[in-house]
Amino acid sequence: MPLLKMNKVGNDSTWALWFISENEQELTFIAMETCPEEIVSPLKRLEWLSGRALIKALLEKEGLEYQGLRKDEFGKPFLKEHDHHISISHSYPYVAIQIHKSESVGIDLEQPKDKLLKIAHRVLSSVELKDAGGDVIKHCVYWCAKEAMYKIYGKRGLHFENQLSLTPFQLQNSGSLKGAIHVNDFKSNVSLAYIIESEYVMVYTKFD
Repeated sequence: MPLLKMNKVGNDSTWALWFISENEQELTFIAMETCPEEIVSPLKRLEWLSGRALIKALLEKEGLEYQGLRKDEFGKPFLKEHDHHISISHSYPYVAIQIHKSESVGIDLEQPKDKLLKIAHRVLSSVELKDAGGDVIKHCVYWCAKEAMYKIYGKRGLHFENQLSLTPFQLQNSGSLKGAIHVNDFKSNVSLAYIIESEYVMVYTKFD
């Protein structure tokens, strides 16, 4: 089974990581769902199916039955028949999921690439840019953290550069991040955690 990791975060949240090694037929059987025909990319189809398979595995661990997903008007996913909040991230061949019984969560997984340096000025503030410097790994942590906060907020139209902020940090193999979402009159502080592996960087919502 390609379930690589499943970790509790506090009492009410869990994240899990899946490595895609199956073909579409195998994933369809595991997930007990059929990928929509409008998704034509073979890799995107595998990501879609493995995401459902991972959610199913997570819920079964919680003693719950997977009934499918729905999306709100902003495209944020929710579970059918359950009140848990959920976040999904794909970066082939990895899929990451985080769930929480009652609070919004955000998880993001990326593979560090030099292209992050080219778009950093559109995503990071001047303080964050200075802190990240030319370190691709640190840029990837910042990127994942902002994507995670975007998913926590759950609405479109955010400006990553100035409406999602992160406190500069010392890069380690794993650690914590302090973030803030500030949109008009809405402001929320966010606790995040990051993990750096040889093949990917992952950031998820932290709960004590």
